Amino acid sequence: MDFLMATQGGNPMMQFLPLMVIMFAVMYFLIIRPQKQKEKKRQEMITNVRKQDRIITAGGVHGVVVSVKDSEVVVRVDDAKDVKIKIDKSALTSVSAPRDAKDDE
Repeated sequence: MDFLMATQGGNPMMQFLPLMVIMFAVMYFLIIRPQKQKEKKRQEMITNVRKQDRIITAGGVHGVVVSVKDSEVVVRVDDAKDVKIKIDKSALTSVSAPRDAKDDE
């Protein structure tokens, strides 16, 4: 019985510390790391936006990029009336390559 008491005793902090390390590691690999990778991919997409790319904004605006500046893009949203708007680059959620003429048919 004395042996059992000896194994259960000891510093409670030494039992708690490995558990905290394991919990942090799990949180890092399941939450923090994927979020950082997603943000890095989004920043790369925003940096590489070019003229004639098709975009979608966080507000749901669809359009074609007419010009690109440091922190904003000018987007044509209506071809028939030649409607253009300025959009902050941080509002972009999706960027795709321009469509070919044969795709429009």
